[in-house]
Amino acid sequence: MHYDIKDINLAPEGALRAEWAEREMPVLRDIKNRFSKEKPLKGIKISGCLHITAETANLAHTLVAGGAELSLCASNPLSTQDDIAAHLVSSGIPVFAINGENSEIYYNHITAVVDSEPHITVDDGADVVALIHSKKQNLVKNIIGGMEETTTGVIRLKALHNQGKLLYPIVAVNDSDTKHMFDNRYGTGQSSLDGIIRATNILITGKTVVIIGYGWCGKGFASRAKGMGAHTIVCEVDPVRALEAVMDGHSVMKMVDASKIGDIFLTVTGGINAIDKKHFESMKDGAIVANSGHFNVEINLTELDKMTESKRTVRKYVEEYTIENGNKIFVLAEGRLINLAAAEGHPPSVMDMSFANQALAGEYITNNHKNMPPAVYTLPKLIDSEIARLKLNAMQMSFDILTGQQKKYLNSWESGT
Repeated sequence: MHYDIKDINLAPEGALRAEWAEREMPVLRDIKNRFSKEKPLKGIKISGCLHITAETANLAHTLVAGGAELSLCASNPLSTQDDIAAHLVSSGIPVFAINGENSEIYYNHITAVVDSEPHITVDDGADVVALIHSKKQNLVKNIIGGMEETTTGVIRLKALHNQGKLLYPIVAVNDSDTKHMFDNRYGTGQSSLDGIIRATNILITGKTVVIIGYGWCGKGFASRAKGMGAHTIVCEVDPVRALEAVMDGHSVMKMVDASKIGDIFLTVTGGINAIDKKHFESMKDGAIVANSGHFNVEINLTELDKMTESKRTVRKYVEEYTIENGNKIFVLAEGRLINLAAAEGHPPSVMDMSFANQALAGEYITNNHKNMPPAVYTLPKLIDSEIARLKLNAMQMSFDILTGQQKKYLNSWESGT
């Protein structure tokens, strides 16, 4: 078995962390138990480009339990937990991921998993799909479908489809309600704040925190920062989301104005250059800049480098840029995902639902791919509801069911005032 990891001797530590995470993932555990009996993925090769974390390890074990032949690489150079990579390899799963790997190795690792000639691809940012569509189109003949986990990746895939270039069907797992409404909001909200605090050890209370982007991730982070006593400012390009932020109790203004008063900045847009040269020029001395969108392009580090007279690492994951006007700007985790680079990513209890969607999407593609022409799909609402039901049961919570009379009323038009 070929693999490329930091140290196989870290496997016992990784096994313990994966076991700890599994305790908080009851929905995925139920799916794994069913998969072990039914083997719905038997004979299916899956290539995954994901964050190699304790939670991902449990998804990997679930897919393998279902009969899949799985190989994995990292979807971010700084997100790999090396002990988890070792644990997965010791479990018989080829992994190509090393924390801190450079860009060349990162793409070599993606190529390694793609070269396994998968039937299904699993992406966290669409890098596998991009590689296959640009350089490895010969592999498409074997591929029956793919899955995408992130908002950023779904944006890329929809652009590919709109150009008429998407070559196989992709299930946008991120678009499932039990993914984006919970993982993006509660997971990103908590873990991004966790990453900033771990990297800097600063007090959030009393700080002015600028949230750039008010999608589900931005909403979650803004709520958590406000809850810890921060003065929160939201910057948006969508007037509806900007209005929602105001109604949620945040100040809303243009980034050019917010850049002058913010202490901490977090980008969660899925776009490019959300923090740009003009914003760096306006920032006060000591401003802290971080990103929780998938790619580090949300912060224009190229322009920041051009403005910088000196640069040094002052703490792990904290780089100090002294710019031309003498001010110091602190960039966290090289502008990469702060929650995975400086912390441990989302808590397992929320990833339980996200990875339940991934596992069931793999089963759905296997069973339905013949009726799925190339397009970006969302999992059926019945699957979404089943995941929510399983999660509620695990939390020992109950919910009501409509009576026959109530169903009839909701499906009729005759009854009125």
